Amino acid sequence: MEEKKSLNPEYFKDVYAANEDPWNFETSEYEAAKYSVTIASLPGEKYENALEIGCSIGVLTQMLAEKCIRLLATDVSEKALNMAAKRCAELDNVSFQLLSFPKELPKGQYDLIMISEVAYYLSYNDWEYAMKILLERILTGGHIVLVHWLPEVHDYPQTGDEVHNSFKRFMKNRMINISSERRENYRIDVWEKL
Repeated sequence: MEEKKSLNPEYFKDVYAANEDPWNFETSEYEAAKYSVTIASLPGEKYENALEIGCSIGVLTQMLAEKCIRLLATDVSEKALNMAAKRCAELDNVSFQLLSFPKELPKGQYDLIMISEVAYYLSYNDWEYAMKILLERILTGGHIVLVHWLPEVHDYPQTGDEVHNSFKRFMKNRMINISSERRENYRIDVWEKL
């Protein structure tokens, strides 16, 4: 079977052109509950230098900022980033950068990397490439948090389970899974670098 390709920036440009909040991040009870569980799953009291990949319109970013001294939020959609920046305008510890993950990632080392609802947009090969870079970017003792929707979506190259399971295989003896939570439609895994 041919591997599905990663979704490209044009896909997201079209999605945000059609709807400013395409996944109802602002209004969905499901999203609000998932964000609360995500924030509660963070083992650190405060993170020095955090990276959020795929921040969309910044609803989770706003909550995450409370746990971070510095937070860099990135997205592939300029429209989404502008909305996120507006939402977080009062927060002086948050900055934004337009990046296409995984080919573009900011330099630097982080003690927290948040990957929420992003990795299943990547082909397996691109996700494998991403995992190598993420391992380089995370500090020893730092945390990588994966949060993904589990039901299959026909456009997405991978499912949430495929993303989390391949991460587990790749990170064997490199990172340790310190918490794992599976709900009806999503799962959260928190990893710590050894």
